[in-house]
Amino acid sequence: MAVRCEVSGDGGNLLIALSGELRLDDSAVLQERLLKCLAEQPHALLVDLSAMRVGQPLALAIFKVVLRQAARWPGTPILFCAPGPETRSLLSSAGNHTIPLYASVAAALTHLHDHRRVMPSVTEDLLPVAGSTRHGRDIATEACIRWDLPDLVAPASLIVTELIANVVDHAHTMMTLRLSLRQRYLSIAVRDGSSDPPVPALDVTPLAAGGRGLLLVNELAYHWGHLPSTGGKVVWAALRRP
Repeated sequence: MAVRCEVSGDGGNLLIALSGELRLDDSAVLQERLLKCLAEQPHALLVDLSAMRVGQPLALAIFKVVLRQAARWPGTPILFCAPGPETRSLLSSAGNHTIPLYASVAAALTHLHDHRRVMPSVTEDLLPVAGSTRHGRDIATEACIRWDLPDLVAPASLIVTELIANVVDHAHTMMTLRLSLRQRYLSIAVRDGSSDPPVPALDVTPLAAGGRGLLLVNELAYHWGHLPSTGGKVVWAALRRP
């Protein structure tokens, strides 16, 4: 991989510094690295481009792919900082005009400070045991009531139940449940220690006992999906707020 990535934390934000020459054959690895940063659900993801050169302009499409994912979940703002003159020109072209650019990391942080809305969230570590599904439902119910979302109590509880049960039945690892209130969505995520992607049981009807799983999540959620994370994966779902 010609492009090198260095990730560091900054008070709830993540900063990923890119260096070297960006080429098309870097795209898959760079996309996975950026998605793993999103899976950490930082307040914001800042991408420092000051030491990156663009060898093949088509490779810049990877940034738009990651921006689309961030908009669906977890709602994390991504800010691209300090591009060199040639990189800035390419990123400001008609095909890339939606990519948010800032003159420096400091300028991006100032923007975040001026516009940030602190959105509430709740996080709980759970064991891979059957009782965790009940505990997860209780957490989802309490969060929806606290955030004045009574209409989402039922779907949020069901989604949490299925995501936790999926870990208990298949991953068999510790997990972290997180519910976050976003501007347009209630975000639900379960992180586990298995890198195996979730696979819906397409041969099971949604009403079959014990077979609803991800089919039910697909029916209830506005969006859902999964992302690789450090040491495993995150399975997420978003419910549109009334």
